[in-house]
Amino acid sequence: MNNPSEYYENDITLAQYLEFNFGESWHGEANFPKELADAAIAALDGRATCRAIDIGCACGRTALELARHFDHVDGVDFSQTFIDTCRDVVREGAARYARPEEGELVSYQERSLASLGLTEVACKVAFHQGDACDLEPDYRDYDLVLAGNLIDRLYKPSLFLETIHERISDLGLLVIASPYTWLEDYTPKTEWVGGVIKDGQPYSTLDGLKDMLSPHFRMLGEPRSLPFVIRETRNKFQHSFSELTIWEKLPQ
Repeated sequence: MNNPSEYYENDITLAQYLEFNFGESWHGEANFPKELADAAIAALDGRATCRAIDIGCACGRTALELARHFDHVDGVDFSQTFIDTCRDVVREGAARYARPEEGELVSYQERSLASLGLTEVACKVAFHQGDACDLEPDYRDYDLVLAGNLIDRLYKPSLFLETIHERISDLGLLVIASPYTWLEDYTPKTEWVGGVIKDGQPYSTLDGLKDMLSPHFRMLGEPRSLPFVIRETRNKFQHSFSELTIWEKLPQ
């Protein structure tokens, strides 16, 4: 892939991700963007719910779900196409897309925010194009930072992981979910957080997360696995699992 970012800017990928965010559930699995928001909300356990940010927000469902509980939510994604689509969905009150079925055949889909109970909270979400490895200074003072299926698609994830504490209020939460599918198309191998042999021993992404985050965070509970299904066509699906970890920022 010459430019990995181009993958997230084409119409077919956009339609697949709109289905992933707002469409049907497939193969018995729940809607992952909603499940991710629900898991983050449950982890708050009485903490403040003023400001949240969903980094790598894709088509916006998780950010919208977070807005049921937060006063304000920012959704940030590297793809301008995704951000434009998020804004369109909020403005029009619905996600409309041509879902790939077979070859050049598509079916036309529409999912309203009203049918998902999201109409009233959509006004609390602002969507922005941005780089997770180089966030603008204004993104700060969050009670929750959520990074769903993000870190293994960053060109230098250490830039994100080792500075994200600057964006979070004391005792606020960082929620990371990732299938750890490290690929050199997206991340140079020297920048992989884990999934490598280090000093002659297997070094997992969880090991890497602990090493990078431990100066400013403590992990709450144990990792858990969240399944997700991305529908590519009527007959082809990606069935994956994302490891969810929750980190509390230590008082500085």
